[in-house]
Amino acid sequence: MRFIYVACGTEILSSLIDDSPAPVEQYKVRAVPTRKELRFLDQISAEELPVDPTPSLDEIAAQPDVEHLGAPSFAPQIPNQPLRVIVHGSDAALSAVLTRMMRADYMWAEVAYIPTDPTSPASVNWGITADNAVQNALHGSVRPVPTIRTDTSTVVAGSATLTHLNAQEYIGEIVVDSDVLVLRDDQGDSARFFGQFGARLVPMTEAPGIVAAPLVTPRISEGKLTQHDPRQMQAWFDMPILRWRTRGKAVPTNRVDGSHLLTGRAVQSGGLDIQITIDGIDHPRPVKRVTFYRHLRDMQAVRPD
Repeated sequence: MRFIYVACGTEILSSLIDDSPAPVEQYKVRAVPTRKELRFLDQISAEELPVDPTPSLDEIAAQPDVEHLGAPSFAPQIPNQPLRVIVHGSDAALSAVLTRMMRADYMWAEVAYIPTDPTSPASVNWGITADNAVQNALHGSVRPVPTIRTDTSTVVAGSATLTHLNAQEYIGEIVVDSDVLVLRDDQGDSARFFGQFGARLVPMTEAPGIVAAPLVTPRISEGKLTQHDPRQMQAWFDMPILRWRTRGKAVPTNRVDGSHLLTGRAVQSGGLDIQITIDGIDHPRPVKRVTFYRHLRDMQAVRPD
């Protein structure tokens, strides 16, 4: 086993180095590493698998019955020795590493995660805790999961949201496979506290790959956080005679409606001023359309049993 330890804006964990069953190659990069910083992973993967004899992405896509649409599977590649990339950092750091691996097409490499926040979406989804993270990274087994990406080749490690650029309700449509999750055209004033504010999606550990739910509170809510239910706040806001009750008040942001979950292989959206946020990182500018979908190669995630 070849261990590659990528410390993303963190100090090297001496406990990991001391407990490792094999030498650990250490690399320190910024909190959210750039593509240039992660080029060393390309070289390392080429050393362990100089030639990939398995079908290419284009060949897989051309197959009439693509097996990857089913349960996540183990990578068919056989490198010179197993390669395990240990990412120590945030969900955004994990996303950056996975994105580099996907774009250079070596998703056959094993990926372990030591989160700086054990309550993050990726940590919870993978079953990683503060107590088991290091031991799992060194001794855990691969349990493949779907790789969820965007049409601009960014991997979602833990979660993503689709919202309006500002605090307004979503203007557009969000579809999970063929089922409509959110639909709102630009008619009338936007809700302020409770309404259709977009969607949140999370990668699944099994097929079909993505679970999504509507967002019923805004991405931005300014003022003093209220203890009142957002529905009640919206009802007061909609009544001119009672609107004073909402003045200077805020509600929890990006709250999901868990009663309307949808699962699928892809999430597509078209609309006005769509703000994409992936693992806490906002896309630099709003877009008119976006697609999240399951990549052709599954992620070789190291997860606790």
